Amino acid sequence: MSGNVSTPGASVVSRVLAVLYAFDNGHRRLGVTDLARRADLPVPTVYRLLRELVAGEALTRDADGRYAIGRRLWDVGMLAPEQTELQQVASPFLSDIHAATRATVHLAVRDGREVLYLDRLSGRASVPVVSRAGSRLPLHATGVGKVLLAHAPAELQDDYLAAELRRPTVHTITRPDRLRRQLAAVRREGCATTEDEMTLGACSIAVPITRAAAPGGDSEVVAALGIVVPTLKRERTRLLTALQVAARGIGRSMP
Repeated sequence: MSGNVSTPGASVVSRVLAVLYAFDNGHRRLGVTDLARRADLPVPTVYRLLRELVAGEALTRDADGRYAIGRRLWDVGMLAPEQTELQQVASPFLSDIHAATRATVHLAVRDGREVLYLDRLSGRASVPVVSRAGSRLPLHATGVGKVLLAHAPAELQDDYLAAELRRPTVHTITRPDRLRRQLAAVRREGCATTEDEMTLGACSIAVPITRAAAPGGDSEVVAALGIVVPTLKRERTRLLTALQVAARGIGRSMP
């Protein structure tokens, strides 16, 4: 929630941004009243802005009168240089993994305290997957998220684990001490797994994508690559190998 933009003198741009920033992973569709409350703006002001945003395809309006982020706004967001370059480099590797495994493949980055999915190729198996390109999910409940959290700055990890954590399923791990042990294992073993932690009936395995270090510098984990399958019991080694090969290829190909 933006706050204080309802005060006199707030610019039109600040008001538009307040409306757009009212949307988040937990508030994908909002009515005018909820938007006004979250944006801290008068309802008439929000209504006027909404008409223009819908006309410009930045937002959409459904039959129930609720608003959601429009495709045009997503297209603009994807022009961010780092995300665009990463997607372009990773695309053929994701296709190779998908062709070899027929599983759902994810490319993701950390966006603050959430995992942001840049790309997703859907698998053939009937596995419940809630992610899609552009969506955000909890770091601690997903394979790619655990990889990114494990390689996040220590201060962010501490703050994240100190907060109340969402529990999408009964299997989601929310105890800070247990999560710390998992994150240490991710850094040590080079991969993360989940079992029924984001959705029941879905398991995942993920690895980091590391940008090669410049001379005299340190390598950097810039993204995560993951696969979602019904079970990891039979093909964990094969799936992990495919991910590791692709992650190394993406890392070497990044500028």
